[in-house]
Amino acid sequence: MPNSSLPVVTEASYLTLHYRLASQEGEDIVSTFKESPATLQFGMGQLAPFLETCLLGLPEGAHQTFDLPPEQAFGPRNPELIQRVSRATLRENSQLGEEYRIGDLVDFAAPGGGRFAGVLREIDEQGALFDFNHPLAGQSLKFEVKIIGIL
Repeated sequence: MPNSSLPVVTEASYLTLHYRLASQEGEDIVSTFKESPATLQFGMGQLAPFLETCLLGLPEGAHQTFDLPPEQAFGPRNPELIQRVSRATLRENSQLGEEYRIGDLVDFAAPGGGRFAGVLREIDEQGALFDFNHPLAGQSLKFEVKIIGIL
């Protein structure tokens, strides 16, 4: 059967696929290959936009791996996203009596009513230092995909 008769991924596709996001060393971050495949509608935010871009134009049955530098993945680390937060702000975003440890992911209220999270790097009597970069920012990643079906 010629390849031209196979459906290809478009911006309006419904997909059934296996996918794996891994570190450059091959350590899985997320994978469906040992489970049921994922079913998703393209463009609905179920996959990060940069992962969807890799899928565009792939034919049904494709099994491909993409090497993504930080600029094509979650971006480079931004030093401006490492910020001090006062004890008062930390208390406003905490449950009564909540204690934090270095490495904890802490959720904050955003000015527009949304939420955002940061990883606690340091804490002292005056406040705390948080890293608001995506945990995978600055990392090169491998994205493996196997397209099972396209509607």
